[in-house]
Amino acid sequence: MSSKVVIVGGGVIGSSIAYFLRLSDPSVSVTVIERDPTYARSSSALSAASIRQQFSTPLSVQMSLFGIEFLRSIGERLEIDGTKPSIDLHEGGYLFLATPAGHATLRENHALQKRLGADISLLDKDALQARFPWLNTEDLVAGAYGESGEGWFDGYGLVQALRKKAQALGARFIAADVTALRRDGKHVTQVQTADGEVYACDFVVNAAGAWSRKIAQMAGIDLPVFARRRSIFNVTSPARLEQCPLLIDPSGVYFRPEGNSFICGTSPSADNDPDDLPLDEVDHALFDDVIWPTLAHRVPQFEALRVQNCWSGYYEYNVLDQNAIIGYHPDVDNCIFANGFSGHGLQQGPATGRGVSELILHGGYTTLDLDSLSFARVLENRPIVEKNVV
Repeated sequence: MSSKVVIVGGGVIGSSIAYFLRLSDPSVSVTVIERDPTYARSSSALSAASIRQQFSTPLSVQMSLFGIEFLRSIGERLEIDGTKPSIDLHEGGYLFLATPAGHATLRENHALQKRLGADISLLDKDALQARFPWLNTEDLVAGAYGESGEGWFDGYGLVQALRKKAQALGARFIAADVTALRRDGKHVTQVQTADGEVYACDFVVNAAGAWSRKIAQMAGIDLPVFARRRSIFNVTSPARLEQCPLLIDPSGVYFRPEGNSFICGTSPSADNDPDDLPLDEVDHALFDDVIWPTLAHRVPQFEALRVQNCWSGYYEYNVLDQNAIIGYHPDVDNCIFANGFSGHGLQQGPATGRGVSELILHGGYTTLDLDSLSFARVLENRPIVEKNVV
């Protein structure tokens, strides 16, 4: 008898799980319930859509190494009837910059990344100036640059390609809002939606992104994941920056090319980062007070900037340690969580989809071991310390 899997959330995480499940075992019944099939407010569609291996924890590096492998081969992997999707992958690299205060950490992270096979170069101040002559390096000592395997892509295109391929493989996508999870002891037996439909399940996966805490509460679980607003600004400038990567200033402000313009942003300060802020209220003060002055300092040509467009999206923010929570909770034996990616969901989606499918089909991980991301660390208050938080 085939298993029935219900996935709550059809963004990149949910669609990736559905794809890998049906690809690995066509006998498994997969139903994905997505509250908004237009993805108008989804993190997947509203993010800056980028990928890097420049993390400080081995598992994050490994997940993104598989992520870039998946993105490079997306045409072949997600082809449908001869039509190959494109996500406009541009491997322009990340450039993490360091002042003297961050130099040791940059070197340590670089050694880890190289050991795991990431193609990252460590550049001293002179090398930075030679390679990026438009960069103000006065207060810098070094930078780490992704020569390949890092860059940006069409996040909405990735979600659509995964969704369509999962459907072509037999996954069913339902447009509905989940209102209840029915439990029998430690087992979730049914998922109920606002239209009164009830879906029986052998497994239920919480992949609801910024709304995952609400879904967890329906199963009686306290999930430390909250919706945190992040504003992105699309700016035009007369600046002509040759070989411009996705640059991370030591302050946390970032920018990257977007066609003939640039997109930029940063995280607000911890004391100004409440939960569930409305997405239609972009934080313009953050741009005026923090982002623009930082950009003008780091790239003098950016003194002349004009905001062309702006929007906000949600991080599904894990307040414990800003890393994903993947796996079972001891109180619910058939509910798998895939939440709290804190801005890394698009790049970690392929590895998560593969891993969760392995948990369901084999009872454990058979490729990359994601066990360190389990719910146990939350219950035991064992945060994973990631030094390269962006």
